[in-house]
Amino acid sequence: MNSYDVIVIGAGPTGLACAIELKRRNVQALVLDKGCLTNSLYNYPTHMTFFTTPELLEIGDIPMTSLNEKPTRTEALKYYRRVAEHYKLDIHQYELVESISGEDNAFSVKTSFATYAAKKVIISTGYYDVPNMLSVPGEELDKVIHYYREPHPYYNHDVMVVGAKNSAAIAALELFWTGARVTLVHRGPAIHKHVKYWIKPNIENRIKNGEVKAYFNSHVVEIRPKSVVLDTPDGRIEVKNDFVLAMIGYSPDMKFLNATGITLDPASQKPRTNPDTLESERKGIYLAGVIVAGMHTNEIFIENGRFHGAQIANAIARELAK
Repeated sequence: MNSYDVIVIGAGPTGLACAIELKRRNVQALVLDKGCLTNSLYNYPTHMTFFTTPELLEIGDIPMTSLNEKPTRTEALKYYRRVAEHYKLDIHQYELVESISGEDNAFSVKTSFATYAAKKVIISTGYYDVPNMLSVPGEELDKVIHYYREPHPYYNHDVMVVGAKNSAAIAALELFWTGARVTLVHRGPAIHKHVKYWIKPNIENRIKNGEVKAYFNSHVVEIRPKSVVLDTPDGRIEVKNDFVLAMIGYSPDMKFLNATGITLDPASQKPRTNPDTLESERKGIYLAGVIVAGMHTNEIFIENGRFHGAQIANAIARELAK
């Protein structure tokens, strides 16, 4: 059994930041990810532009540059590859963690390929792998998509976008510009107030002009092969449809966390962590990145989650030095 000081689960920006900070403190770490490096970023829309500036995505004191004011998905992927190579991080991609057994200073981490021994474990799995579901009949149809990549495949088709936050608004706009017939459905009364200021008026104008059909205070009742049934303020209707993009958000993998012994506080809907060290309720296991916020996935992003690396590495280095 290969043995490490720390195993980091998740090779996203925060997981990489943890590995970098551990290496700086001479703590041996292995990073495991069930997908590729920065798998969540890879699954973002192909032509996505971040809402933030390059310096706020930096880890390991490696400068990030971009052609324009805000970096693109492609530029971010290149940057994190460069960082991983610079620090020569030990990363196993496409290796799923199946279970974590044992106790502090004597953990056993079983994966799809091997079993590893570790003194400490850091979980930085993000939340993008588990899409929120509509939970309606027909959601299992192939035409229902939870990850939007690009608009081209939907040209000249009837596409329904469910949701009204940034991802939904951007998808609806790109689909309209590419020649899809777009319908937007949202359970609230309007486009969400937190949609970015340069996106919100654009989608609202498309709706006002009738270029994008919108049903507010409405929700999906059933998805059929060639239509979608909606409940609207004017009653139940059936809308012609070829594809449904369910852009209603994502959640942490609570099944994995619960199996690991980590639960959410019923009041806060967040995991119980030591605010100074980010150690979880299971001694020796630390949480990093967005999962620290539990179901409040809009509280932690790369911009602030990246600092968890130094915070956790300091705590682990102190523990191992005892």
